[in-house]
Amino acid sequence: MQNKGLIKFFAIIFAIVSIYQLSFTFVSNGIQEDAKAASGGDSQKELAYLDSIGKQEVFLGYTYNQVRDKQINKGLDLEGGINVILQISVKDILKGLANNTTNPVFNKALDVATKEQQGNQDYLDAFFVAFANESKGTVKLSSTEIFANRDLSDDVQTQMSDEEVKVVIKRKVNEAIDSAFGVLTKRIDKFGVVQPNLQKLGESGRILVELPGAKDIDRVKKLLQSTAQLEFWQTYKVDQMVGVLTAANEAMKADKAEVKTTEEPETSAIDSLLVNKAEDSAAAAKGNNPLFEILSPGPMGSPIIGMAATKDTAKINSYFKKPEVRSALSGELRYTRFAWGKEDKKNPGVVELYALRGNRENVPPLSGSVITGANDSFDQLGKPCVEMQMDAKGSREWEELTGQAYQEQGNIAIVLDNIVYSAPGVSSGPISGGRSQISGSFDVTETKDLANVLRAGKLPASADIVQSEVVGPSLGQEAIDNGITSSLVGLLLISFWMIFYYGKAGWYANIALAVNLLFIFGILASLGAVLTLPGIAGIVLTMGTAVDANIIIYERAKEEMRLGKTLEESIRASFSWKGAMSSITDANVTTFLTGLVLLIFGTGPVKGFATTLLIGICTSLFTAIFITRILLDWAASRGGNLTFNTSITKNWFTKFNFDFLSKKKAAYFISGLLILGSFVSFFTNGLDQGIDFVGGRTFQVRFENKVSVEEVKSVLSDAFGSAVDAKVFGSDDQLRITTKYKVDAHGVEVDKEVNEILYNNLKKFYSKDISYDDFVNTYDGKTVGIMQASKVGPTIAKDIKTNSYWAVLGSLSIVFIYLMLSFRRWQFSLGAVVAVAHDVIIVLGIYSACYKFMPFQMEMNQHFIAAILTVIGYSLNDTVIVFDRVREFLGGSVKGDFNSIVNQSINTTLSRTINTSLTVMLVLLIMFIFGGESIQGFVFAMLVGIIVGTYSSLFIATPILVDTVSAKEKKAVEAAHNAAE
Repeated sequence: MQNKGLIKFFAIIFAIVSIYQLSFTFVSNGIQEDAKAASGGDSQKELAYLDSIGKQEVFLGYTYNQVRDKQINKGLDLEGGINVILQISVKDILKGLANNTTNPVFNKALDVATKEQQGNQDYLDAFFVAFANESKGTVKLSSTEIFANRDLSDDVQTQMSDEEVKVVIKRKVNEAIDSAFGVLTKRIDKFGVVQPNLQKLGESGRILVELPGAKDIDRVKKLLQSTAQLEFWQTYKVDQMVGVLTAANEAMKADKAEVKTTEEPETSAIDSLLVNKAEDSAAAAKGNNPLFEILSPGPMGSPIIGMAATKDTAKINSYFKKPEVRSALSGELRYTRFAWGKEDKKNPGVVELYALRGNRENVPPLSGSVITGANDSFDQLGKPCVEMQMDAKGSREWEELTGQAYQEQGNIAIVLDNIVYSAPGVSSGPISGGRSQISGSFDVTETKDLANVLRAGKLPASADIVQSEVVGPSLGQEAIDNGITSSLVGLLLISFWMIFYYGKAGWYANIALAVNLLFIFGILASLGAVLTLPGIAGIVLTMGTAVDANIIIYERAKEEMRLGKTLEESIRASFSWKGAMSSITDANVTTFLTGLVLLIFGTGPVKGFATTLLIGICTSLFTAIFITRILLDWAASRGGNLTFNTSITKNWFTKFNFDFLSKKKAAYFISGLLILGSFVSFFTNGLDQGIDFVGGRTFQVRFENKVSVEEVKSVLSDAFGSAVDAKVFGSDDQLRITTKYKVDAHGVEVDKEVNEILYNNLKKFYSKDISYDDFVNTYDGKTVGIMQASKVGPTIAKDIKTNSYWAVLGSLSIVFIYLMLSFRRWQFSLGAVVAVAHDVIIVLGIYSACYKFMPFQMEMNQHFIAAILTVIGYSLNDTVIVFDRVREFLGGSVKGDFNSIVNQSINTTLSRTINTSLTVMLVLLIMFIFGGESIQGFVFAMLVGIIVGTYSSLFIATPILVDTVSAKEKKAVEAAHNAAE
């Protein structure tokens, strides 16, 4: 091998750099363990400890913060924490850019875009399509009613075409999303989690937020979704709203009377005589004031219009919107806005109603844009509050507003995101200096978060959580333990097999494998990559496939030695392009291409799997081609007896002479039956589509002991009012619960409502009392309650499904083109792609037929698609190895007819096929047993795929290749071979 010294140099440098990069991970983990020990399990104390040493030098002149930034980051499935995807409302941004226009074409286009947005289509593009369809050229985007308004006068002129306006609007929308990203970054930076991660996801208006170690679920969601729309409004008093309340009460009475008339059952004359008149009078009296039964009016002179239970607020809102109620508001009162107050923790379930003094433009007298600073403090009574400072303009307007309120003896409501936090009166004259205060029912944590939100600024549009995942730290530690166990057992078994089968050469392969693992982790550390549980699965799988290149090389070297070549000549021949290199290159390039497609279309943990798989392919090639070669050349130069086998395995798999092509009809029949059975199952059973594909909420709930699945399903289905699915997940005391309840609704209140329904209906299954916080929130050492929770909204689910289709079709198309270019015959590409399609259909069919009774999860989700793409990669790998030998034999001088030449070529690859398939299946079996329940379905798909893929590469791909070669080409090959000497 040429340039051996240079390769050794680079290998040593690469190893030293990898060790150096990994050292930061070991040091950081050690410090974090010290912090946990010092804090006694208190997460706040742990964070305070780490913050205190953040700027101290701890390793090679680096501070702890710098060391932490260089470590391999653990994903949420290993670390625990919260992962959400926020959708910044492009619809709201467009409304703002159009100055909240009432143009019917514009607003209809917004509604149509919301309903008809396709998977993977940006909302903005959907709006442009809808606008063109609705306007039909009659209204332009540059209309003064739409985007050629005063605010956009410098950017949009009336003479501009729609295409020109689109460019401007796209830029403005992107600027708004950038602004939202900046605001969220500021909020998260002050939240107090180690290594938060925020990423913009393309130009879709979506922002990924990962908060490792975050434990207070409701607090995080509130922090992220708050738009921080701060407004100051003058209020009406209850005296001025008497007419409105009376009108609403009469409207409710009329509705109740109508319902009663409609539903009243017929009674006989005798029945009417037997009615208890006292009971009847009481019932009538009770129904006389339906509004005041659920809304208690506030004291006269108060800005509090009334008080009601939180559960009744929606009903009261609906009545205030009725025309007959609004008609009671005359003059300036017709612009009245009703808003509810913040719920008091001391009086939960009850909120106050306020009437805000609105105007024609619905613009507050003073908004939060004038706020220059905010900090948490305490008021004169020692209660937590938030103090704010305004700019010069805001100070003048605040002084005018408070002066007017003082003269009228009125109140000013401080409204944040349409919730009234307080409505103080002004008793000492106008307030100058621009200082104001938000007080109310707060605890210290709430005032800190509120001040943080106000300092960061408001979001340009609403932010909805369209996908979320919550993983408890206890579950993360279990995943780490499972990952380490499966990795170590897999590594030991592969190492043992290589030594058992190849003897001394097996030791060299194991050294190359160890170097390979060092390189993989070194690259992950240097890239700042995130290691997830599927990522660990990718590394374990890489161990199985990494020895594949060595197996191909060793098997080729054994063949060369049987032909009478020396050890040195055999090594040289096996590492040549005509030896093993063409097979290794084609096999790994096809796998790399499918991994690349997975990286492009995958998200979250799936992307982590693709990252480690791609890195593993590159490092495996380097170590097999160069490290193993250096070790083999060194052994040959010492004159050692290197035979690539042991006395036991010397003659294993060497005398195969199986006629594969004669069995093609039987293989076609068996495969046809399996494919037909798969399609029958698709139409009868369907597939167990997970929430990634259909949307929904999933909770992994752990109990103290085994519970009845059917009883849990029944109880929760009644509570949610719709079908709830529950399955045993792992051990008998753990269930995976799925519901679609309000999955298309967003907001902290909805998520909290779902959590409360779960808690209230599942707490009876625990022998000991469990609090709501302990049931919902995550903490170290948690053993019962919600261990993991995830939500996927319908829009995200549609995108994931679209991405999955494109990923599978894209990988097949790319590989077809590559193989056609590499083999220069379309028959090779067709055989490989048909075999892969065969494998995918059968794996899907097995999942369709078995998901109802298998004791582990067999959902169609992103992990499953990752498994399918891995199966595609492996199946192609196996097929390419066989095809490469077929190509070699067809171009060689082996005598016989066309079929016998092909059969001989297949038989010579069986040793490699059996060895590789066994090692990979062994690794997957270890992962299935020890990897934990969260990846069992993922691994099972790969395990089935490897078995089916091995079969198809021998009995499907090659026969199709032979059947599609014309009789003329076959005769030409036979003539050339039999004429050769």
